[in-house]
Amino acid sequence: MAAFGLWLVAAAPAGAQDAQRMDQVVRAQSEADAFSGAVLVAKDGQVLLDRGYGFANREWNIPNDGDTKFRLGSLTKQFTAVAVLMLAEQGKVDLDAPIKTWLPDAPAAWDSVTPRRLLSHTAGVPDFTRFPDYGALKTRPTTVAELIARFSGRPLDFQPGQRFAYSNSGYILLTAVIEKASGQTYADFVAEHLFRPLGMADSGYDRHDLVLPRRASGYAPSAEGVVNADYVDMSIPQGAGALYSTPHDLLKWEQGLFGGRLLNAQSMTALTTPVLNDYALGLVVNRRPDGSTLIWHNGAIEGFNTYMAYDPEARIAVVVLGNLNGSAPDKLGADLVTLARGGTVTLASERRAIALSPEAMQAYVGVYRLAPTFALTVFVSGGRLKVQATGQSALDLNAESADAFFLTEVDARLTFTRDDAGAVTGVVLHQNGRDLPGRKD
Repeated sequence: MAAFGLWLVAAAPAGAQDAQRMDQVVRAQSEADAFSGAVLVAKDGQVLLDRGYGFANREWNIPNDGDTKFRLGSLTKQFTAVAVLMLAEQGKVDLDAPIKTWLPDAPAAWDSVTPRRLLSHTAGVPDFTRFPDYGALKTRPTTVAELIARFSGRPLDFQPGQRFAYSNSGYILLTAVIEKASGQTYADFVAEHLFRPLGMADSGYDRHDLVLPRRASGYAPSAEGVVNADYVDMSIPQGAGALYSTPHDLLKWEQGLFGGRLLNAQSMTALTTPVLNDYALGLVVNRRPDGSTLIWHNGAIEGFNTYMAYDPEARIAVVVLGNLNGSAPDKLGADLVTLARGGTVTLASERRAIALSPEAMQAYVGVYRLAPTFALTVFVSGGRLKVQATGQSALDLNAESADAFFLTEVDARLTFTRDDAGAVTGVVLHQNGRDLPGRKD
C-alpha cells in the first residue's frame, strides 16, 4: 500500500469529461427514483463531482447538496475504530485485553473477547439487531448498559477469533469501552477528538430532539411509492451507526485520517490491515491483483444508505450519502470508483442484447452455487435463456457478448467462466458493486 500522504483539495476544471460521465451515472439512478442524496468524488487534489440529487425533504421540495446532513449508519464504525485506536495510543486501551478490563460484569464466556476482535467482527458476540424483538424495541429510548444486557446473556455465535460475523453488538461494547476509558460520552469524545481537530463542524451524534439545520429526512420505497422511513430511536445505534455528517465534512475526514492527522503510522497500519474476510478495523480493505487498494465501508439505517471509499495509491475519495433506502449508494459508489480510476461504466439503458443460437444457450444451463444456501439456476424456457436465484422468480438473461449477460428487471450482470477445454464451469454475479463467483454443480 502506498504511504498515506496529506493532500489538499481545490476545485478545478480538470476532469470535466469524467465528471460529466459520473453525473450521468448518478442521474440515471436518481431519475429512476432509486437514489436521492449527495455525491462527492475527489482525485489527486481535485474535486471532480460535488452535487446533490433529489430532495432532502420531499414534503417541502428542499434539494440535497454537499452540505446536507445525512445519517451515516455503519460508516460510523470507522470513527469508533479510530477513537479506540486513539485511546490505545494514549495507553488507555489495550486492544488485546479482555473486555472485562472495562466491563467487569461481562460474562465468563467473554473472557477471550477483546477490543481488536470486536473491531474486526471476529469476537462471536451475537448481533442484537437480528434478534426477533429488535423491530419492537428499536423505537424505545435506552442506554448503553441496557443495550448490552440484551445480548450479554446469550451464548457466543463462535469462539472468539475463529470466524468473521458482522455484529453491531460488538460496536455497542466498543462504545462502552470508549466511555469507560476516556471518561466522556461517546458523542463528546468523537466531537472533541475527531471532528473538532478536522474542522468537521457539520458532523455529530444524531438525536431526535436536536434542531439540526439542513438535516435530511429519511425515506423508504414501498409498493405505493416512496414513504417516510420507519422510526428508530437514536439511542439504539450508538457507536455502531448513530453519527451524521455531510459529503464536505467526510472529505475532510478522508484528508485528515489518511493524511496522518489523527493516528500514528502503527495505528494506521492496524486500522487498514484485514483480519478476516477483507475486514480490518471498522473498514473493508480490498487489494486487487494489479496492486491497487480500496478502503471502504457502507452503511444502512432507517431512511438512509451510505458508502465511502478511499484509494490510497490514486488518492481517490468517493462519498455517496443517500436518504432513500436501497442498494443504489453501494452500486453508485463502486461505479464512481471505477470512473475515477479511469475505467468505464455501462448503464442498463446502454446495453444491447445479441441473439444466441439454441446450442449456445445450452452451454450455460446448470446450477451455479455462490454460497451454501444460495445458487443460480440457468435454464431455457420458451426459447429464452433464464436465471432463477434461490427463493426468487425466474428472470430473462440477455447476452451482451460472449459469456457476458445482463438482466433488465434488476441491475445485475453475469459473466460465465470456462475451463481450458471451453466448457462452462462457473459464473460471476456482478451486483451492487460486488463480484460474487460461483461454481457449476
